[in-house]
Amino acid sequence: MRRVLVLLFAVALVQALERGRDYEKDKVCKELTSLGKDDFTSLAMVQYSRKFPSGTFEQISLLVKEVVSLTEACCAEGAAPDCYDERTSALSAKSCESDSPFPVHSGTAECCTKEGLERKLCMAALKHPPQEFPTYVEPSNDEICEAFRKDPKEFADHFMYDYSTNYGQAPLTLLVSYAKSYLSMVGSCCTSSSPTVCFLKERLQLKHLSVLTIMSNRICSQYAAYGKEKSRISHLIKLAQKAPTADLEDVLSLAEDVTTILSKCCESTSEDCMAKELPEHTVKICDNLSTKNTKFEDCCQEKTPMDIFMCAYFTPAAQPPELPEVELPTSQDVCGKGNTKAVDKYTFELARRTHVPEVFLSKALEPTLKSLQECCDSQDSTACFSAKIPQLKKELSSLIDKGQELCAGYSENTLTEYKKKLAERLKAQLHDATATELKELVEERSDFASKCCSINSPPLYCDSAIDAEMKNTLES
Repeated sequence: MRRVLVLLFAVALVQALERGRDYEKDKVCKELTSLGKDDFTSLAMVQYSRKFPSGTFEQISLLVKEVVSLTEACCAEGAAPDCYDERTSALSAKSCESDSPFPVHSGTAECCTKEGLERKLCMAALKHPPQEFPTYVEPSNDEICEAFRKDPKEFADHFMYDYSTNYGQAPLTLLVSYAKSYLSMVGSCCTSSSPTVCFLKERLQLKHLSVLTIMSNRICSQYAAYGKEKSRISHLIKLAQKAPTADLEDVLSLAEDVTTILSKCCESTSEDCMAKELPEHTVKICDNLSTKNTKFEDCCQEKTPMDIFMCAYFTPAAQPPELPEVELPTSQDVCGKGNTKAVDKYTFELARRTHVPEVFLSKALEPTLKSLQECCDSQDSTACFSAKIPQLKKELSSLIDKGQELCAGYSENTLTEYKKKLAERLKAQLHDATATELKELVEERSDFASKCCSINSPPLYCDSAIDAEMKNTLES
């Protein structure tokens, strides 16, 4: 698998690295020879589907076909020395044409203002934001086998495209491993005498890898959206809300541990990074939190480490304990030497007192913590704190109040019950609204709540959605 990764990061259009074109060509050619054309093609399909999740199947297929064609031609015995450079440059130029048949990225236009190697490096660095709402739905066994028997290669290509565009934030090694295992299952079961029994047995065997891939995609999506430091804060908030009676040190060590794992594994070329690191993390979860929340205690009785991890991940926020209001830290707390954990302590104390989703708290805390740090860098940090803290408190309180208003009752009710209670509440608040207007508002608020009022809400979507809700409040 490690060899496969070398291939995929080296291939074609976007992968001419600074170490030199001849070096890259030699590496690609060795991998093509080692893997063979079929595996080379399949793995390129996974890589480019992952890289361009908004591209159509036809666009990705054409790009892969071009990549394989130029690699075959330029690696053939007797090929011109400049073949690889010339062909990859031509492919790069073709992707910059206004009617390019290849998948596009919002940053492509800027890359196309550059030339040569600089353009290729720019394109290599392009990344789509995470797909926060995967839409992939596995077909029925009959539908799978019908498509497979009709055209096995077409079925395999479509599956790799569909799955990779939806779960592209999972480490590439995991994605490739799962795709190969799934297609092996389909090949075996669709040619067996009892496909239904075969699929049942094989899916049980595949469950661990499937869960690992899907959960890795989830946590790596958030890491990609937030970055390392904000991801650490996010995990600190979630854990503090799930186990509000835990000690800061227990929660903080887990937040730092999972963030370290994500920074190491989400882009890792090691096949077993997540498979090794996440089970070790679950041991720490059970050691630190199983006595702090009965739900964690239940999770730690699950049969496998991945089941424990998934259970802990989906554990909802607990009811916050009765505690005095937490105060923003002072300049001495934040700026003084040796007080590096003052901000973490404040975040922890605020989170365990506040029953609003993490996406609201993270959004509210970001400008607050940034302002505090700016004060520390100013000439008179004490005066800066005194001047800014009243406004920071007001803004923080406003967003928390909005979160409580928008998410009130969502986590305690089924969606049907939530909608019913929301309709009653809005009808009491908006006396002049028509029945149609109330119905539309209930649907709009319910849609927002279903996406942004859970503990694991998607950060990119909800950041924009919260902004829109705050704007609506100001305008109304």
